[in-house]
Formats: sequence, structure tokens, C-alpha cells
Amino acid sequence: MPAAGGRRALFGTNPIAAVFPREAAPPLTIDLSLSEAARGKVMVAAKEGRPIPLGWALDAHGQPTTDAKAALQGSMLAMGGTKGAMLALVVELLVTALTGAAMGFEASSFFVDEGNRPRIGQAFVAIDPDALAGSERYFERVETLVTAMLDDEGVRLPGARRAALADRAVHNGVEVAPVVLRQLQVLATS
Repeated sequence: MPAAGGRRALFGTNPIAAVFPREAAPPLTIDLSLSEAARGKVMVAAKEGRPIPLGWALDAHGQPTTDAKAALQGSMLAMGGTKGAMLALVVELLVTALTGAAMGFEASSFFVDEGNRPRIGQAFVAIDPDALAGSERYFERVETLVTAMLDDEGVRLPGARRAALADRAVHNGVEVAPVVLRQLQVLATS
């Protein structure tokens, strides 16, 4: 992704994940990319010949584009404009400067096979609630917020959709497109 106001891809899309345990329920699991849309969505649109929404990406010349193929030659845009780009900068420095890993613009892509050694960095922060407010208070505060969230019709807890899909897959299996199944079969025999 480019820096705020920039055109050149500098930052990785650096996903952020956070897990907040709950005492008597599945944890709140938040997992998001800092780009306006996942690059995989652009790849699917390019494969299907569909346009992408304006605001998702820039082409190789740094111009906004709705052409998915042109977007793949350019860069993804940060979610939330300037604020998203600043958050991307924070995360970029946490996962590269602190770990000595490659910056986004120095790393090869996860989406290519040739010499894919992106030298990624990761930063993990673990906080023990007992060291702060205490576990009892932590769980009470989490449930207070969850209850308030669920009082608002239409709110879905982070991770709930993914958990429901995983449960459905365990019980009903998964549907795989024939072309993907053939690719998997070839990989399994090679």
C-alpha cells in the first residue's frame, strides 16, 4: 500500500488480529487486513474479468483504477484513507523495524511461486489481565460490552461468522469447485 498521499506501494497489507478471551463463550476474534479490500478479492475479480470498486487500488502509474488486472500491477489502498495509511505505517514498523524483517516494498509477494521468500516479520503482544484490572474485572467488562453490542439489532460478534462456517463445514463438508479439486489432486500426487 502507498503512504498517505503517495502512489508507490511501500507498506505490506499487514493484517491485524486480536483475540479477547471470554469466560463462558467463544473468544472475540478480530482479524482484518489494513487494505480497503483483500488482494485475493482483486485476484478473483481479475480472473473473472470483473471490475473492482473505485478506492480499492491504484494502477502501476499510481492512478485510481477499477480494472482488477491493472490493480494487480499497482498497489492496494489503505482502508480509511489517511488514517488507515497511518495505522499501516505503525504496523509496518512494528513488524519490520522491530524484528529486522523486510519492509513491504522489499518483500516478494505471497502470490507468486518463483523464489517466494518474503522475510516477513511478526509482532505478538500478550497481556495478562491479572497484571492490570484482574481477570474477574476483565471478564466482567468484556461481557458488559458484548451485551451492549448485541442489544443493537444486526450486530454480529467478530469471529461468529467464521465459527459458524467452520461448524457447518465440519458437519456438512465443504464445496470445492471442480477446477480447484483437479489442482489439489495434481498437487497431492506430485
